[in-house]
Amino acid sequence: MIPKPIPLKSESLFQLAMKHRSAAADPIQDSYERLEFYGDAVLSLIIAQYLYEHHPNWDQGMMSKARSSVVQEAPLAERAKVLGLDALLELGPGEETSGGRDRPSILCDIFEAVIGAIYIESGLEKARWFVLEQLDSYLLQISDGDVSPNDYKSRLQEVSQALWRKTPTYRVISENGFAHEKRFTTHVLFDNEVMGEGQGRSKKEAEQSAAKDALEIIERAQNSKKPIEDPDF
Repeated sequence: MIPKPIPLKSESLFQLAMKHRSAAADPIQDSYERLEFYGDAVLSLIIAQYLYEHHPNWDQGMMSKARSSVVQEAPLAERAKVLGLDALLELGPGEETSGGRDRPSILCDIFEAVIGAIYIESGLEKARWFVLEQLDSYLLQISDGDVSPNDYKSRLQEVSQALWRKTPTYRVISENGFAHEKRFTTHVLFDNEVMGEGQGRSKKEAEQSAAKDALEIIERAQNSKKPIEDPDF
């Protein structure tokens, strides 16, 4: 059953948007991947148009950073969970066992696949309404000019300089997946000691995730009132 906030009538299109390649007889024709590719392009256009129309004083660089902060894995995966798409996702046994239902990259993909399905069924205006409705809080977050609210790398650098006068480095430790759905795993390090780990659909996204992980470790240490000395993890 299609969740009410999603303006789709076609059950078959929705089911296609929910089917991972691990559950498909034909991964090309019977999985969400083609819809996700389409939806990704439609989403990028909608957010670009919104930023162009609502922020006439922003230059290209500002708009590009703003779009990147909204059109990324974490916000889209979060919206997929809010809509309950994680429960409706169709996975093969292996992917189910390995935790695919909670994997941010897959949740992000099905959110974009739903956008693609809405566009195919009803066109750009309906897709725009859905996207702006779902991502309204993220667009408000950047409306005051803070176009990188999820720039964890910059925040980690500021924190590490303040605490230890050191700068973190990043290292890609693995690269998996098909060409159109690469998955990178990255470590953030201080003096070659791992402080955080993250994953993403690009190296940049994986670095942001690793920086966020490191910041959470620092925050937990501060909240526990444990002295944060020179990092040795």
